[in-house]
Amino acid sequence: MSNLDSPRENLARTAYQQLKQDIIRSHFGPGEKLLMSTLKSRYGLGVSPLREALSQLVSERLVTAESQRGFRVSPMSVAELKDIYDARAQLEGLVVELAMTRGDDLWEAGVVAAHHALAKVTHLASVEEQLNQWDSRHQAFHNAVAAGCRSPQLLVVRQTLMDQAARYRYLWLRRTVFSEQALAEKQQEHQALFEAILARRAEAVAMMREHLHSPVSIITQVLAEQGVR
Repeated sequence: MSNLDSPRENLARTAYQQLKQDIIRSHFGPGEKLLMSTLKSRYGLGVSPLREALSQLVSERLVTAESQRGFRVSPMSVAELKDIYDARAQLEGLVVELAMTRGDDLWEAGVVAAHHALAKVTHLASVEEQLNQWDSRHQAFHNAVAAGCRSPQLLVVRQTLMDQAARYRYLWLRRTVFSEQALAEKQQEHQALFEAILARRAEAVAMMREHLHSPVSIITQVLAEQGVR
């Protein structure tokens, strides 16, 4: 990549990251038309980087392209929610099984460190700080576990499913992170998972799949409240 190309790449990446976060966090709702004039004003960017960002989000199924009619935020549905989460749970079970077989001492150390950080999450004054801290440490723990599978291809598929689940996960996060009871229950789940994985017990696979499925009922309820079926 030449130096002349770098600023363009950086602008497209900025547009992608900001727009993706706004879609995940429901600033732009399901089915909403993404007007170029609105996006240019919100992000202070030109048409070219915004179009590149929109095209990338189409490939991630967060945005749909309408022939000659621009772009819309992809719809959400309970059927899609269940399909994505089932696929994630099945894959994560396989990844954990491989990680417990292939993971070495350095992998164990990474899992221990990530779990320690997750266990230290406390309630913060700022809503966004609380959500961001939990989400980043939660993902870091699961990523540390998954790294032990030593399969770049499986990890790419795993990330794709995580991207597709992101909007649904955010609905769950907002219900979970700010409830002391829900947060305590999740900490207990992670402690049990952590112990089973480090001990390389076979039941850790089923535990991980159940753990991945657990947000579905809460998200289904939130979607129903929003009129999504």
